[in-house]
Amino acid sequence: MSARDSLDPAGSLWDLIAVQLRRHREERKMSGSKLADFLDLDRSSVSRLESGGMKLQVKHARLLDREWQTGGLFAFLVGFAIAGHDTEWFKAHAEMELRASELRIWELSWIPGLFQSEDYARAMFEAAGLHDIDAHLALRMKRQEVLNRDPGPVMRVFLDQGVIEQPVGAPEIMRAQLATLLERAQHPNITFRIVPRCVGAHMGRDGSFKIMTVAHSEVAYTEACGGGRLVMDGTEVRSFRLRFDRISDRALPVDASIELIKRIMEGLQ
Repeated sequence: MSARDSLDPAGSLWDLIAVQLRRHREERKMSGSKLADFLDLDRSSVSRLESGGMKLQVKHARLLDREWQTGGLFAFLVGFAIAGHDTEWFKAHAEMELRASELRIWELSWIPGLFQSEDYARAMFEAAGLHDIDAHLALRMKRQEVLNRDPGPVMRVFLDQGVIEQPVGAPEIMRAQLATLLERAQHPNITFRIVPRCVGAHMGRDGSFKIMTVAHSEVAYTEACGGGRLVMDGTEVRSFRLRFDRISDRALPVDASIELIKRIMEGLQ
């Protein structure tokens, strides 16, 4: 079964958008290449839009409504889809993460999944009361394959001080986890910076998020209890980039951050 055949327009607004996009394009006898040129995208992006592998952005929806005179249909559909919760957002985010050339991560609560040790991840899943922990663990470890890419992505990772101080599992698990961070920090493409508790209130306290650069486009993913949200609208993504820059203003330099991780690790009993 192809990706297009698996679309469920009755069960997903994003699938409905994909189906309607292809229908309107074909009704106008417009090729995928011509639509790609009109939207300033590459041809493969149009294929992904119509198969559900990529979500239509608000700016593109408005262009289509104006060009095709659809009375705001695509803008309305995309607006409703963004406002609702899509259970596929995390899966789509993980696929983009694997292809990203740059990752900017702000984490307020946990060691980011890309850097979690197996024992740390298991302890986290157990604390969350998840079932079939081995399956969740296998997926978590598979996500870390991006770290083995050559060339790998450029990664800038900011962590709240509480992330490296909060015990998860036994002390030896936490020590090993912090040692893993220090090992990853030796990679030239990966930097860790800590936002110390002493800075007080700052913009990052609102929640964790990441910004991914994929095929020269930026997409943000923001985490929330019960599921995150994928952000593809350019204006909203820029707001996350500004937030990331503001968090950077409050973070320790790289060397001081590494020293703080070492001190906390050495103090674990």
